[in-house]
Amino acid sequence: MTFTKTTEQSSKYEQLEKMSVRELISNINQEDQTVPLAVEKALPQVETLVTEIVAKMKQGGRLFYIGAGTSGRLGILDASECPPTFGVPFDLVVGIIAGGDTAIRKAVENAEDNATQAWLDLQAFNVNENDVVVGIAASGTTPYVIGGLQTCNENNISTGSISCNAGSPLSQTAKFPIEVIVGPEFVTGSSRMKAGTAQKLVLNMITTATMIQLGKVKGNKMVDMQLSNSKLVDRGVKMIMGEIPVSYEEGSKLLNTHGSVRKAVDFYNKQ
Repeated sequence: MTFTKTTEQSSKYEQLEKMSVRELISNINQEDQTVPLAVEKALPQVETLVTEIVAKMKQGGRLFYIGAGTSGRLGILDASECPPTFGVPFDLVVGIIAGGDTAIRKAVENAEDNATQAWLDLQAFNVNENDVVVGIAASGTTPYVIGGLQTCNENNISTGSISCNAGSPLSQTAKFPIEVIVGPEFVTGSSRMKAGTAQKLVLNMITTATMIQLGKVKGNKMVDMQLSNSKLVDRGVKMIMGEIPVSYEEGSKLLNTHGSVRKAVDFYNKQ
């Protein structure tokens, strides 16, 4: 298979420095509008990976994201939002970035070029055959990510990937690859732009669809969300009022007593 690094090609826009602010943001916006269409073409691949993740989680498995730079940060972002949104343990979805936590805020030189470190990072979590490891790399060429998936494959661990180039080494390594071909970036090679947006959209789909399949959403409501601030508590009370015939005060008391919308509604319905 021929591998073409489309995210690195020269952009059709030249001499950006001569554009006005309005021209710049209008052209960026036009490019961004192509991303959801590219994601749509990859939906069959997303479906296949989500199906695998759901099956593994029903067996007690976990989901790991590994990546470097922007891709690694996006994986960590998605993983960190699962506990408050869906009320799941913090270690059910785990994001790992090349270079460790320092790299979340500051680039760590050469971290992405270490092809053996990802497996060592995964071993710290006792990764095993029940888990799924998804490598994220816009170019599909990051040694840290590819090396991690290769070793996972050798240890019979399910692997997926999210990349933005067709036929990349990463896609050829993953058992369940997702390719979102967004084309050249507005600023050539700046994969935090369209590629980053595409990765975020796919990550949203993966965890949201997975958690719904696992029963973490009722109707379209986050009935297991963590009540970590007054806004969410108020939202939780109103969810309860929408499910059972109670006043705001009664709903608030139920929520305070039982700790989640689901538990509060279940208790009321069992009376």
